[in-house]
Amino acid sequence: MPRPIRYRMQRMRLLQYNIRYAVGAGASMHVPLPGAGYVLGNKNVLPEITRFIKSVDPDIVGLIEVDSGSIRSRRINQAEKIAADLGMNTSYQSKYGEKSLNKMLPIVRKQGNAFMAAARVHGEKFHYFDTGIKRLIIELEMDDYAVFLVHLSLKYRHRHLQLRHLYDLIQNVEKPVVVAGDFNTFWGEDEIYLFMKAAGLTSANADSLPTYPSRAPRKELDFVLFQDGIEVTNFEIADVRLSDHLPLICDFELR
Repeated sequence: MPRPIRYRMQRMRLLQYNIRYAVGAGASMHVPLPGAGYVLGNKNVLPEITRFIKSVDPDIVGLIEVDSGSIRSRRINQAEKIAADLGMNTSYQSKYGEKSLNKMLPIVRKQGNAFMAAARVHGEKFHYFDTGIKRLIIELEMDDYAVFLVHLSLKYRHRHLQLRHLYDLIQNVEKPVVVAGDFNTFWGEDEIYLFMKAAGLTSANADSLPTYPSRAPRKELDFVLFQDGIEVTNFEIADVRLSDHLPLICDFELR
């Protein structure tokens, strides 16, 4: 893998969004059968997601649950399509480990996560958890800080083993770190309190506002966490219901 390119930037806007493979939300997901949208997709949703992202004008976009070209997305790589429409670079990968049986299944093998960034910001590494089904960790390395994108396991025990692995990765980074993603924390920030304290992380969502489900949010599953040396100047959860999760927008700068 080529050595990551590093760029110096002081002010950044990060958008983190679980887009649910751009299949949409609500009743359309269950026509003609319950859950049919996961297989049939919805070609009208991706352009709407792209328009939303463009309106936010982010420097970095962390997308969870991206389809890289299955029949569901009409063979379109959603990360590449959004990035091309916005004039951004993208890095994406299957969220399953190389030896996972999921890599052999139609549609499922095309499920992944992605970073997108302005053309002047690009350089990534791929790591994998050693437990759980969803294992991908993407690290975007900047000159003065690093950003990790994760999608943790639905199983409590696996999540905490993954957090231990993530802690070790963070400890090896000699610069401030931002961690964003869908943590699947059904007990919200309380579930990752000890991990955050150990890694020196603070949640940008100071009020612990819920992000899921988008139609009537009750659970705080999605996070943007940051270390000392990074100052969050603005944080909001956008009321956009193109997925079952709400998107997070975080402005930050280096102290």
